[in-house]
Amino acid sequence: MIVRNDDHNTFEGVAFALANVIPGVDFDRGLRFASTIHSTGQAIVWSGEQEQAELYHAQLEGYGLTLAPLER
Repeated sequence: MIVRNDDHNTFEGVAFALANVIPGVDFDRGLRFASTIHSTGQAIVWSGEQEQAELYHAQLEGYGLTLAPLER
C-alpha cells in the first residue's frame, strides 16, 4: 500500500493514522514514513494479502490520507 504526499496532512497526522491502522507501525516509525513520503512523494507502508490491504486502505482513507490505488 502506497501513501502519497499531499498538501493537507501533517507529519503527525500521517504518523498517527499509520500507527493506528498498520500493525507493527508505532508513532516514531510513522514519522519516518511521513518524512519519506514528504521527501520522495510516496512510500510503501504495507504489503500483503488483498483483503487485508483493502481494509487498511479504507481505514487510512478515513483518516484523510492520500493513497495510490490498490494493485490486484
